[in-house]
Amino acid sequence: MAELPGLPPVAERVVTAERRIAADAGTIFTLIADPARQPDWDGNDNLAQAEEGQRITAVGDVFTMVLTKEGAVRENHVVEFEEGRRLAWLPAEVGEEPRGHRWCWELELEPVGGTVVRHTYDWTRLTDETRFRRALATTEAALMASLDRLAAAVE
Repeated sequence: MAELPGLPPVAERVVTAERRIAADAGTIFTLIADPARQPDWDGNDNLAQAEEGQRITAVGDVFTMVLTKEGAVRENHVVEFEEGRRLAWLPAEVGEEPRGHRWCWELELEPVGGTVVRHTYDWTRLTDETRFRRALATTEAALMASLDRLAAAVE
């Protein structure tokens, strides 16, 4: 994709935040892998609701979320999954292919207890120019807000 004026170079379109959470990876992952629970701790304040019963269990799963700001429904296509350790998805308009931005959660057990949780938003392959402004607004601070709320839910 060509560089567009006013946007950071592709190499800078990955945002990551991480923190240690004083809980086991299984407890944390349970909240991340259940879309119905995600609006409770979403630091972007972008998720309004998700139907119960969509627990993510494998690559290829698709779960839906209702967004707060747009009121639109998004399908999220799971592209990476390792129970208790890693989960990544690509959002899409209902019935359409993903537009190239990726949300990822990685969990690593700490030898001294607790879990290091890394949250990443990668928009290096985002093809929908109408979403660039929102992508730019997804900062490390917004990702950290999700981590902080997630920690508050389990600690």
